[in-house]
Amino acid sequence: MSVGAQLSVTDLRRAARHPVDHPVIAEHHDRGDVHMHISNISAHGFMIDNCDGLGRGERVIVRLPVVGRIEAYVIWTRDERAGFQFERIIRLDDFVSMIDTLQPNPRLRRDR
Repeated sequence: MSVGAQLSVTDLRRAARHPVDHPVIAEHHDRGDVHMHISNISAHGFMIDNCDGLGRGERVIVRLPVVGRIEAYVIWTRDERAGFQFERIIRLDDFVSMIDTLQPNPRLRRDR
């Protein structure tokens, strides 16, 4: 019997990532509140640039605009960066609204 996150990582690297500058306080089972800085986001996950000792498979819950609370798992870490996969894909209309909130400058938004 395996323990921990059952991560099904497909080739999501081609998913459109949107640059953002969004600080968030994540809920971690063992560490409690963890301050994170989301630097890019897609409908499948996000990347932080201030990873502090998180390891592959660890789970956090973040609160995002429009989407609300959503669970995410660490997929990879490198230096101070870490990539997370959402436990579910964010609906397109919610994702577009969230990007409009997180990235108010339309010149920095990717084409849709």
